[in-house]
Amino acid sequence: MSRVGKKPIEIPSGVTVTIADDNTVTVKGPKGELTRSFNKDITITLEENVITVSRPSDEKAYRALHGTTRAVLANMIEGVSKGFERGLELIGVGYRAQKQGNKLVLNVGYSHPVEIEPEQGLEIEVPSNTKIIVKGANKERVGALAANIRGVRPPEPYKGKGIRYEGEFVRRKEGKTGK
Repeated sequence: MSRVGKKPIEIPSGVTVTIADDNTVTVKGPKGELTRSFNKDITITLEENVITVSRPSDEKAYRALHGTTRAVLANMIEGVSKGFERGLELIGVGYRAQKQGNKLVLNVGYSHPVEIEPEQGLEIEVPSNTKIIVKGANKERVGALAANIRGVRPPEPYKGKGIRYEGEFVRRKEGKTGK
């Protein structure tokens, strides 16, 4: 049986969870509200502030859905109670980020500044001009926005310049050698 799927999810105080008949789960908390529909074959039960997830049989498809469903539910609950954040670093001469209103403006070596506007429910902070923090309640959306920002100028292996995740290791190459 799935080790992840078997673990019960405890609901912290201040978070309310409602499960509809069609396996649609709505989670409300201080950081926002998330709603998601799950497979109808997976059983989600709520008893005394504890959510348990179970599957109908040991078929491969159900085993895969079991752990995934439990992990997504746990992330929804953590997101509305604590929130998620992803840090990015800009490395390179003249590379900088700044906020203009709600938009993030990146100067990363192109002839023009790149503007990125976050979708609703996500927030971008720029504590210094070489650091960006993406915050939000939905882990999937936070990671996707951080990946989009990183995709503007991914780190290159020769000089290491570009936008990278906080703590990301970029393997360096030697480059050409002279005679």
